[in-house]
Amino acid sequence: MPLFDIAYALGQGGGTEGQGGFGAFVPLILMFVIFYFLLIRPQQKKTKEHRQMIDHLKKGDRIITSGGLHGRITGITEATLTVEIADKVRVKVNRSNVSALFQQTAQPKEEKSGSEKSKK
Repeated sequence: MPLFDIAYALGQGGGTEGQGGFGAFVPLILMFVIFYFLLIRPQQKKTKEHRQMIDHLKKGDRIITSGGLHGRITGITEATLTVEIADKVRVKVNRSNVSALFQQTAQPKEEKSGSEKSKK
């Protein structure tokens, strides 16, 4: 019988069952914070940059679609782009299917002043 008394004494929680309320949630909260900074926040940043890139597309930009087509934008509407993928071969692509901007159109260079031209 003494063995049974020891097992019965160890089996009781010692009065700690109701304690720990907030302490039990600390690891869960810590895991959520880690997931936020390692997974959720970078994905939101990447999505925001992609949306800005799509909004700033213009004629002449060279793009890569999510299907792997490389081409030059020849026409733009609110929802679609007309992309020239070869000479006289044009396809319409949804804006959301643009995965990367390969090359932007060249910005017009400022003209040099007349004094710099005469020196050459």
